[in-house]
Amino acid sequence: MAQFSKKYYLFLVLFLGMLAAFGPFVTDMYLPTLPSMATVFHTTASQVQLGLAASMVGLAVGQIFFGPISDKYGRKAVLVSAMILFSVSTVASIYSPSIEFFNVCRFLQGLGGSGGIVLSRSVATDCYAGRELAKMLAIIGAVNGIAPVTAPVIGGLVSGAVGWKGIFWILFGIGAVILAMCLVFRESHVQEKRYTGSVASLLKKLPEIFKLKYFVVYTILYAFTCGVLFSYVSSASFIIQNHFGFSELAFSLIFGVNALGIGIGSAMSLKFPDMKHAAMAGSAGIAVSVLLQALGTWLIPSFWPYEIFTFTMLVCVGFNLTASTTLAMDEGREMIGSASAIFGASGFMFGGIVTPLVGLGNILHTTVLLLGICGFCALAAAWVSYRRRTRVENPSATTM
Repeated sequence: MAQFSKKYYLFLVLFLGMLAAFGPFVTDMYLPTLPSMATVFHTTASQVQLGLAASMVGLAVGQIFFGPISDKYGRKAVLVSAMILFSVSTVASIYSPSIEFFNVCRFLQGLGGSGGIVLSRSVATDCYAGRELAKMLAIIGAVNGIAPVTAPVIGGLVSGAVGWKGIFWILFGIGAVILAMCLVFRESHVQEKRYTGSVASLLKKLPEIFKLKYFVVYTILYAFTCGVLFSYVSSASFIIQNHFGFSELAFSLIFGVNALGIGIGSAMSLKFPDMKHAAMAGSAGIAVSVLLQALGTWLIPSFWPYEIFTFTMLVCVGFNLTASTTLAMDEGREMIGSASAIFGASGFMFGGIVTPLVGLGNILHTTVLLLGICGFCALAAAWVSYRRRTRVENPSATTM
């Protein structure tokens, strides 16, 4: 694996962290301004919300495209192209003449932003393996978990002063900073390891990643963990403000504190003997936390059972984000661009599925139900992963 100076290593940590956070900030930072945007464009709330859906579709589709393409042309050229696409579409969205034009720009923004997400994992896997890869992906996993939670809070803090257009100029500025950092970034996918066939044949090879059985298992684990995270993110404001009666300011503070749980979990995942232990502990912790949350809010109708077990659940989400990413990237190392693409897209696609479901019926009950389904499905995937470890280490173990 590559050996870097301490200075470049610190640069790489910062660079990959920014790339990982970019996608969630693209989707979530402007959420507090949605009501005012409906007024500006003289349209309905649902039309404005289509922009959010469009950006999430772009983030999912873009990863499937940019990941494999980077296996042929290298990470740096693809990243620069993605950031240019993001920058142009961001400026275009600011000057959108209609909501329909704006929503198209949001899709293109998502496409551009997806390049940063998928390449953050690919670059890390190019440069590191084993424990060092786990350390780097722990940082990326923490950012991936914290960014969707903190982006709306930051947007809410600045939206009153700068409005939705100001938020988009901030996003443009972040893209410009990443473009400038590309000048320092050293290509991590060396020429001799690149795919030499045509782009068409490269994209046709994409389904081959599904032949890696345990890559699929780790991707399922990640997808259901994202289901837990997005169920929480999309329901928290309604539960904390409407159900428990907290103000918008109090909600922002609670939301921010809970975000720390994901970061703590990502850091603590490195304390386990290996990532399969971390995934098992994280998935079991999510399932138990959801059960206790349901029981606690039923027996004690107050905020604290909900908050305590939400925080422990998010710590366990941090375990799983790091563990599933490390395991999947190691498993798919020979097709890392494609592996990173499928892996990352699964999280956003699953998040897009569960987000509208939390609003069905009583939002507290529906959210707990979705958290339980996602948590126990993640536990099943973690158990399959854990059994693989024990069978390899103990050949005499009985087969499943």
